[in-house]
Amino acid sequence: MTAIMTETKFEFDLVFALPDKAADEGTILDSLYEAECDDAVVGLGAAGLVGLGFTRAGQNAEAAISDTVKQVLGALPEGSTLREVKPDLVSLAEVAARLKVTRQALQKRPMPPPSLGGLYRASEMPPYLNSVPGRLRDGFRDAKAWFAAAPGAQRINAKIGLAQSGD
Repeated sequence: MTAIMTETKFEFDLVFALPDKAADEGTILDSLYEAECDDAVVGLGAAGLVGLGFTRAGQNAEAAISDTVKQVLGALPEGSTLREVKPDLVSLAEVAARLKVTRQALQKRPMPPPSLGGLYRASEMPPYLNSVPGRLRDGFRDAKAWFAAAPGAQRINAKIGLAQSGD
């Protein structure tokens, strides 16, 4: 008897650094489309960077994100590098926006301790958010795909950091 594996939706953002002589924006958008990344929300506002927002399904967050990274790298100019996966470290304002509540509503509730400079690990927040009644829990359920991606984003960001430090 085989177990039925259900797919989960994961919502995440990828930030890539582009090489100095990167192609123009139109060429990058065309390449992403040809690589079947036409489901991405693309941000090209910061020079030398491209941000891509995805909602993808998979068995686990890290695999879904890693597969997407490979797909995107195949479309971006040679020499492009993954800089960050979001959500990982998040502010209360970012979480409040996802939950469609005020930051003050979150400040009144128990939260995990901050990890870095007042930022929180998105992967640590679900037990806290799912345990409170009302709008916070409703907002958490609506943002479940974003929080589901957080453990995978955290692991990939750790690998990026280790690679940059030479370990």
